[in-house]
Amino acid sequence: MRARYGIPLKTTAAITAIGAAGIAYAAGIEARSFRLRRVTVPVLPRGARPLRVLQVSDIHMVGGQHKKRAWLQSLAGLRPDFVVNTGDNLSDTEGVPEVLDALGPLMEFPGVYVFGSNDYYGPRLRNPARYLLEKVQGKHGLNGNPPAVGVVHNPWEELREAFDTAGWVGLSNTRGRLKLEGGFELAFTGLDDPHIKRDRYEKVAGGPEKDADLSIAVVHAPYLRALDAFTADGYPLILAGHTHGGQLCVPFYGALVTNCDLDTDRVKGLSTHESAGNRAYLHVSAGCGTNRYTPVRFACPPEATLLTLTPRA
Repeated sequence: MRARYGIPLKTTAAITAIGAAGIAYAAGIEARSFRLRRVTVPVLPRGARPLRVLQVSDIHMVGGQHKKRAWLQSLAGLRPDFVVNTGDNLSDTEGVPEVLDALGPLMEFPGVYVFGSNDYYGPRLRNPARYLLEKVQGKHGLNGNPPAVGVVHNPWEELREAFDTAGWVGLSNTRGRLKLEGGFELAFTGLDDPHIKRDRYEKVAGGPEKDADLSIAVVHAPYLRALDAFTADGYPLILAGHTHGGQLCVPFYGALVTNCDLDTDRVKGLSTHESAGNRAYLHVSAGCGTNRYTPVRFACPPEATLLTLTPRA
C-alpha cells in the first residue's frame, strides 16, 4: 500500500521521524547548549589598556529555566569591566524575579541596558512561516507607539527599577556614562526599540562625546535606520541583539531571516556598517533565549559575548 501522491509509507514515516528528531534536538538540546562567543574589536585610543565587555541579550526568561539562570550567573566569573544588556529579558509576565536572580551576580559590575519589545509586551503565538512572509513583503516590526493594541503588558518598570538601583545606566533614547577603574570614561548613546517604533534618534543625535575616552552606541533591534544614524554620526562601535542569530538556521548556509531589515550575512557576530562615508563595527548578539511559544534553536546555539576592546592600529 502506498501513501497519497505516490510517496511510499516507509518514506513518509522516515521523513516524519527525521522531522521529529530535529524538533527534539532543537528544543531539548541545542536551545540549552549555552555558548560564549569571544571577539576582539580595535576601537580604543592608542595606549589604552584592553577592556572586557560582556554582552547579554534576548534572555526571554520563562519560569523554571534553571539551567539558563545558572549559566547566566556563572558569567560573572569572567570578571568583565562592564556589562551591556541589549534587551528582551522577559518572555513571561511573572519572569522579573527570575531575571534578576539570573543577572544578580552580573549586576555587581558596571553596566548599561536598553529594552526590547518583549520587555514591554508579552509574546504572542505566531506561525513561524510569517517571518519568511514578512521578509518577502519587506514588512518588519510590531504595532508600537503606545497605546499598543491587543497585547499583554509586562512589568518592565520593575525591571528598570532593579537595574537602576544596581547602578546600571538606562539608555532608552538617552545618553549615559560609566567611569571605570583607572579613570577611563565611557559615553553611551542608546535608542528604545526600533522594532516597535519607540526609537527617537532626534533626542540623542550629535555623535560621540569628545570628552569621553570612547563612545558606544546601543540598541536592541539592528534596524538599518538606527545603524545608519549611529554610523553617520561617527560612533566606532554599535551593539545590538534581537535577531536570535536567525534561530532556525540551515547548516552550511546560515540564517533565513533576521526579523528586521538587516541582511542575513550580519545576523550575528562582528561585522561592519557603513553610512555617510563612515564605518562602524557592529556586533549583533544571537542571544541566549527564545520566544516562549517557539522554544527551539537549530544550527544557532544560545550565546553571550565577551568582547575585548583593544587600541586602534
